[in-house]
Amino acid sequence: MNVHPYILATFFEFSRTAVSMCGAGLVILIIGLMAARSDLAHAGGLEKIVALGNLCFAIPLAVFGAEHLSAAAFIKDGVPSYMPWHLFWAYFVGFALIAASLSIATKVQVRWSGLLFGIMMFLFVAMLHFPGALAKPHERIPWTIVFREMSFGGAAWVLAGSAMGGSRGKVLIAVGRVLIAIAAILFGVEHFLHPLGLPGVPLEKQMPAWVPARVVIDYFTGGFLIVAGICFLLRRKIRMMATDLAAWILLNVICIYGPVLITGLLNPSPAVKVEGLNYFADTLLFAGVILSLASATTLTARQ
Repeated sequence: MNVHPYILATFFEFSRTAVSMCGAGLVILIIGLMAARSDLAHAGGLEKIVALGNLCFAIPLAVFGAEHLSAAAFIKDGVPSYMPWHLFWAYFVGFALIAASLSIATKVQVRWSGLLFGIMMFLFVAMLHFPGALAKPHERIPWTIVFREMSFGGAAWVLAGSAMGGSRGKVLIAVGRVLIAIAAILFGVEHFLHPLGLPGVPLEKQMPAWVPARVVIDYFTGGFLIVAGICFLLRRKIRMMATDLAAWILLNVICIYGPVLITGLLNPSPAVKVEGLNYFADTLLFAGVILSLASATTLTARQ
């Protein structure tokens, strides 16, 4: 009896979407580590985290791309009603995300993948998220998603600008820096207003009860985000603040979101499995967003 497929199937309860999301993330993890091995070898201390910035950005894109491809029949319902070929767009975005993930992980043609991914994020905001937030102006989650997606697009432009260089690259980096700074400040404020939520991107899910000093963690994260966001806006100590903030977010990804992910994957509900993967990937991507500024410091900051 071949026990490994049996264990895997039991663990994921035959959730094709969860298996494909995990598989895509693991493949990009291996590819990205191979591509970054030289940078990692030459980096010391927290600089190793900066060397992993592209990987932190690329893994979630692969995870989300796999989700689009394996759950296209469900995701197509989110396509605006005025657009034709809903299923086509669900698959198109899935393939685009995986292509961008491979490009960013390997640092091949990032000037194009970053630019195009950023444009796609801004289109999502204009066509989906901003109208949704306007329809529910007093609810915080739709607005959080607006600024989250703007920061994702802004960071992609930072990566593209860093690869592009020159005056055009500096413009892209400047736009991305401002968008990331605004998101960081707003997210920081939300941590103080809702101090029991999962740290990082302040969405609905609450921190598990087993986490010690939950309020302290959220207050610390909120203060860190606000201070870092102000530094990003003022172009002061960007590399230091981005590196330290990303390290803190990654620590939370490992110590808090990791167990949340495992708990979700052990749940028999496919929806809970996908939710756990989405929260994990979302926050990992936000760490990649912050690290994009650290890696672009030589072009953006006056140290």
